[in-house]
Parts: sequence; C-alpha cells; structure tokens
Amino acid sequence: MQGYLSIVLHAHLPFVRHPEHEKFLEESWLFEAITETYLPLLQIMENWRNDRIEAAITLSLSPTLCAMLIDPLLRARYERHLNGLIELADKEIHRTHWDRAYRELSWMYHHRLSLARETWRFYSGNLINAFKQFQEEGRLEIITTAATHGLLPLMSGHPQSVRAQILTARDHYRSCFGRDPRGIWLPECAYINGIENFLQEANIRWFILDTHGLLHANPRPRYGTFAPIFTPNGVAVFGRDFDSSRQVWSKHEGYPGDPRYRDFYRDIGFDLDFDYVKPHLPSPDNRGFTGLKYYRITGGQGPKEIYQRDHALKAASEHAAHFVAERVAQVKAAGAIIDRPPIIIAPYDAELFGHWWYEGPEFLDFVARNLANEQNVVSLLTPGEYLHRFPTNQIATPGGSSWGEEGYWRVWLNESNEWIYPHLQIAQERMTKLAKKFPKAKGLKARALKQAARELLLAQASDWPFILRAGTSPDYARRRVKDHLLRFIALHEQLTLTKIDEPWLVEIEARDNLFPDVDWNYWK
Repeated sequence: MQGYLSIVLHAHLPFVRHPEHEKFLEESWLFEAITETYLPLLQIMENWRNDRIEAAITLSLSPTLCAMLIDPLLRARYERHLNGLIELADKEIHRTHWDRAYRELSWMYHHRLSLARETWRFYSGNLINAFKQFQEEGRLEIITTAATHGLLPLMSGHPQSVRAQILTARDHYRSCFGRDPRGIWLPECAYINGIENFLQEANIRWFILDTHGLLHANPRPRYGTFAPIFTPNGVAVFGRDFDSSRQVWSKHEGYPGDPRYRDFYRDIGFDLDFDYVKPHLPSPDNRGFTGLKYYRITGGQGPKEIYQRDHALKAASEHAAHFVAERVAQVKAAGAIIDRPPIIIAPYDAELFGHWWYEGPEFLDFVARNLANEQNVVSLLTPGEYLHRFPTNQIATPGGSSWGEEGYWRVWLNESNEWIYPHLQIAQERMTKLAKKFPKAKGLKARALKQAARELLLAQASDWPFILRAGTSPDYARRRVKDHLLRFIALHEQLTLTKIDEPWLVEIEARDNLFPDVDWNYWK
C-alpha cells in the first residue's frame, strides 16, 4: 500500500443515571446512541468479518459510557425502551395501512429495530464484551479518554486532577477490556504542554490533536499531518486531516447535508397525536424524539418530502466512493514528497454515524468495502499499528489547542459557563488535602473518600459547560454541576469536621455508582 487511512470514532456520553425516577429524559441520550450508532456499528463489523473484509478501525469508548453500558439498571431500561419502539413501529404499520410510502417506512423501522433487538440479545446486552471480541480479533482498536471527559487544559492549574482523570480512565479500561489502553482521545482534542507526562505514567503511547495543534508544533512537523510526531518524552501525536474532516463535518460542504438523507429533526413524536405517542416518549409529560422519522432533508424552504431509503443508500454509496477517491489522491500526492507511506487521520464523533446522520453506518460500510475491493493504494489502519510499522518519527512539542469554536477551548470557557471553574478549583485543592490526610483510610472513611472522588470527577465533565454554551439542556447541566459540587462539599465537611452520614452516603453511592475502585490517592 502507498498509504493508510485511519478512521477514529469517539463514542462518549456524560454519565446520566437516575434510579430515583421511573423514566428520565436525559437517559434517552444513551438509548438513542445504542439503537442508532453502537448496535449498527457492531452489525457492520459482523458483516465485515463474515465477508472477510480487512477493515480495522479505532473506537474510543469513554469511561462514563462504559460505566453506563455495563450498568444493570440502564441495560434493563434500554431493553424496555427498545421493546416500546418496536411496539410503536407495529402501531405505525397499522396506522399507515392505506398510505403505501409511509407504510413501507414503518415496516423498515420495524425490521431495523427488531434486528437491533436481535443483536442486543445475541450479546446478552453486554456491548462492552461485544466490542472487546472485535478488539481481540484485531479488527478494532479500542482507546480511552479522560475519566469523565474533563477538559484537561482547564485543570492545568491543579495537575493532580489531570493525573486523576487519566489514571482513573486507565484503571477502568483495564477492568473492562483486560489490558491497558495504547491510545487516548484527549477530551475535545484539547492539549496543553505537560499533559503527555501523565500519559507516559499511564503507559499510553499516542493521542490525536486537531490539525492546528500538530501544525503549530515546535519545531514545525516536516510531514504535516501525514505522519505522527513524538513529544520529547516519547508519546506520539497524530493530527486530524483537514480535508477528510471537512467532507463529513462541514455544515455547507459535508455529505450529511445531502437532501436525499433522512431529516433528523422531523419526528413523529412531534407530528402525531400526543396521546398516541405518549407511551413511547422519553419523557411522558413532554413531546420528544422517538426515532421514527418519515421525511428527508429536502433542502430549501419548501415542504418536506418523504424519505426514500433506496435513494439515501445510493447517496451514501456515491459519497463513500468520492471519499475514497479523495483519500487516494491525497496519498498519491503526499507519498510523492515524503519518505514513508502517509497516514490520513479521520476522527469523528461516533454518534454522528447513525444518530445524527442516519445513513452514516452504511457510509462507513461502503468506505471499508471500497478500500478493500476497488483499489490498491490506500488501506484502513489504526494509529497504534502505524506506530508499530513506523516507529521512528520526528520529535516536537505540539501547540496548545482543541477542536471546536476558534480552536482553543472557547466553547468550554466563556461567559455562559465561567462560573464553574472557581468552584472546581477549590474542590480540587480540597481533594488533594483529603488524599494527603487519609492516604490509607479504611471502612466507612474509605467509602466517603471514594465517593468524594466520584463527585469531583463528575463535576469536572466537559459536557456541562458545553451544554451551557450550546443552550440545549442548560437547566439540567447547571443542576448536575451544582449537585456534584454540593455532595463533594458535604463529604469534605463530614470527613474533616463532623462525622460521616452513612445512610446518606449509601444513597449517593447507589446513584453515582461509577468507578467502584477509584483511587483517591491519585490526587496526592
């Protein structure tokens, strides 16, 4: 091969678990992602295996997502949710009996949802084990991210918190996959000089930056983003390829905006009689998404036109062929001027494929098959395997950066969310004092220290400032930050001034139950 393409999918959701409610709106974030992204991804990888397609991709599974995917309560609730969607699709088959186009779509949803349930039950509802199987077969490289996806540069004033986020993530990865992670997705691709020292401690060998983070390295990388660099301590850095990102992500040029694709926002949860859809809504008191959508993007200002699945799949096939042809041209051009096979790093949020872009999994399938069967210039390869094949690379120090607005973590630090960080700084410093004061605590005190660590980690999640900036669920995000900080403050007071309230501790241990073996000494 003259060069390589590395598709890296970042699967992350904030930890949302509310056993105190029978149904909770934000838990649907997980349920939608399982149905529309994670199960379809497993299905296409099964097909690659069955058809002997050589296609290795990289998947980042965040520790908070893994914690939810293995949680018995959420797994039971997801199966109930999926059964409810199949019932809704069955109702739609009968409701649309005399309208052929809508009835065909109802049958499509019924078939796809039933297939999703078969896949779910085939793996006994344990998607972590399912992905683990593909990793053990060499078809998938699973990497991690920071424990609760905290934005690490904004913790640089308290290095112990950066360390705790990374080492807690490594430990949780070990418990899920039986090995150490070789790579990490830095939350929001956000980097500042010094983070690599904690990665080295965790024995993590590589990470990805946005394009400008690599191009602004010192000295300038001689191969641009077509090869990794090593930081001075030996951790490798790959840069996101601008062109492959633009073709998928761009609001104006990206493939998902094609008018033949399914419209995300037009859903029967908003269109049909409320009492009819109410039993199937994520929150029984409010309209919301069901996942059954009958219209395509259409384009322009006119009325929406009905979704035609065969036309959408044709578009996905065309876009996949165009995507591969562009990568082949890139590799040929870069390969002519550098002394090694170039690698194109194409990182995306996993939920783009299937959830936001309904035909996204089929696009990935077409890309993999095209690369395997239609040309002999580019093949799929993981970043970890590229380093194994090409272990000698330039040494340079990357530039501080992130992806998102302006490329320097403005999304997560602005007028809408800046109030969070002074409170976090105080809590972080108090956590270090607790770790130094009680390094070998046992019994009830150890439980309280572990819970204090969990509450601090959850308060640090980058999801809450992002939601506050985006304005999607600001009240929920604000409440989550405050709740976790208030619980931490109470635990700190009980550990230092009063006594531990065991009944209350039991209650919050049952609610925020991730990372059962978290080590509070990481904050020392």
